[in-house]
Amino acid sequence: MTITYKTYWRKTGLKKNWGELFLNIVNEHKPKNFLEVGVFCGVTARNVCELLKEIHKNEFKYTGVDLFGEKSSQDEIAPNYLNKQKFSNPLKNLFYNFILRENLNSYESVKKFLKGFSGNVTLIKGNSNVVLRNFDLKDVDFVFLDGGHSFETVFEDLNLIYKKISNNKGAVILCDDYDDSSYITGVKKAVDRFVEEKKLKPQVIRSRFAKIVI
Repeated sequence: MTITYKTYWRKTGLKKNWGELFLNIVNEHKPKNFLEVGVFCGVTARNVCELLKEIHKNEFKYTGVDLFGEKSSQDEIAPNYLNKQKFSNPLKNLFYNFILRENLNSYESVKKFLKGFSGNVTLIKGNSNVVLRNFDLKDVDFVFLDGGHSFETVFEDLNLIYKKISNNKGAVILCDDYDDSSYITGVKKAVDRFVEEKKLKPQVIRSRFAKIVI
């Protein structure tokens, strides 16, 4: 199977090579119940849905949690893009900001973007530290954690997720932005403390992803 990460003329946190590496990791595990924390503009969500549909036909679920434009907590650093939707490509600026007048990180925009998978997709708007407390995760077998990047947010997300999927042997938590050289240091600190406390061994992939197998 040839795996290609498509950007669909939208913003994404995973550039082409990183996106394809990510999809190959997902393909390796072939999950049927996928949770993404940090949906952003929905590009990774759509790539995941297309891959899982190819693997499982229509027998898969995708759940995405995001603030979708709501104000983040004080300990978070919100991407500048979310405040001022600007593109380096002037045609994108014209198309999204003046013709469609659409914020790509809005709940409505992402929902429309994923409408081809409406029977498989559940989108939840809210703070992950709150949402994950009340959401049933018992069948989730793959988590992509790329939401808030402060130590406090990541550490709490990891603990909430682990508490609910710890009985799912072989389930995967894949953390993005686990990188010593990044100015975002909270992710690595949170992951390191979490795996130490839970006595888990993460696999660090290309100095960016930390994969934790339950």
